[in-house]
Amino acid sequence: MAVITRSITLKTAGNCEITNITQAVADELDQADISDGIVTIFVPGATGGLTTIEYEPGLIKDLPELLDKLIPPGAYHHDQTWHDGNGHSHLRASLFGPSFTVPFKSKALTLGTWQQIIFIDFDVRPRRREIILQFIGE
Repeated sequence: MAVITRSITLKTAGNCEITNITQAVADELDQADISDGIVTIFVPGATGGLTTIEYEPGLIKDLPELLDKLIPPGAYHHDQTWHDGNGHSHLRASLFGPSFTVPFKSKALTLGTWQQIIFIDFDVRPRRREIILQFIGE
């Protein structure tokens, strides 16, 4: 069994920017000396999240609009403590979580036809993000 760790670097604008990282993960898998197993995708930091979605223009607009209704920007206890205006960013990230695992077989991610892996930057400012990929298998 092999364990291979790689990373993807993104420059993001924040404010619920959604980035499709499916191809970047597939490219790293293609370069790894491993064929079958799982990849865990992880974002260090408390204001980013990972999930899957059908990456199409309507849903790319719908998801941030839904989050604005569920967890709008505003006065949260975090903001009162740190005065950085990103309390909602932390709450949104906690709903999605910092990691996501996808099985792969014969060097192909086993995603559904309309399923793409996305990173969402919930912070209120542009950032440089490193996404960690850990491939486990043979």
